[in-house]
Amino acid sequence: MTESGRVIPRVLVHRSAEVLAAAAAARLLTRVVDAQGERGSASVVLTGGRNGIALLRAVAASPAREAVDWSRVDLWWGDERYLPVGHPDRNETQAREALLDSLPLDPARVHAMPAADPDSDPAALGALEAAAERYAAELAAASPDGSGLFEPDVLLLGVGPDTHVASLFPDHPALGESGRAVVAVRGAPKPPAERISLTRPAILGAREVWLLAAGEDKAGAVATALSGADGASVPAAGVHGTERTLWLLDTAAAAQLPERIRPPTTG
Repeated sequence: MTESGRVIPRVLVHRSAEVLAAAAAARLLTRVVDAQGERGSASVVLTGGRNGIALLRAVAASPAREAVDWSRVDLWWGDERYLPVGHPDRNETQAREALLDSLPLDPARVHAMPAADPDSDPAALGALEAAAERYAAELAAASPDGSGLFEPDVLLLGVGPDTHVASLFPDHPALGESGRAVVAVRGAPKPPAERISLTRPAILGAREVWLLAAGEDKAGAVATALSGADGASVPAAGVHGTERTLWLLDTAAAAQLPERIRPPTTG
């Protein structure tokens, strides 16, 4: 369904974070299989954080993962902490440990965001910006029709207690970036201060955007984002897919939703 050209978000509430992760994993596997059936391959943008990594662990535990041809899956990231390769706080490192290292992926189709040089200051002028530009070029080069447009099948996003998504934080200059697909983030309000993130325009190119939130610390952000907030100041309110937008919540994260938009709990 659309409203003024925008896909109306669908909200699904699960009884616990564990059920949410399992249900989201099943949904993701089905979507990947469907995309491969439609186009021969599938592309997914991963997210970090406790809910994003819980989803990946649930995929790893699912027998249905065998239905996917993993050699024909492209994996990207929505954002990354600008830290050295293998650092335990990198989203890539956590994703590999949770799932990726156990899959028969084509290494050329795993598109990790650039890492910091362990022997250099990550805040050094220019290095972070160059890393963001390299990732933007990689996105453009992977466009299946040569258009340079980034249209992943599913783009996963965690939702922060402050409503941030990827590394786009409220009142931060990166949130307003409109001319690039990837932005260097300096001075992030949560450590590390240096990050790389997809921009809002890049996120809006995804066929489906799924926002994951579990826990009572996310309840205020979820309610704010789904109650008509301005996406220019509330990042989670300003992202959606071209075909579908899903909010996947547990009961704690949905606790402050107005009754008019809160669906029954499932699972």
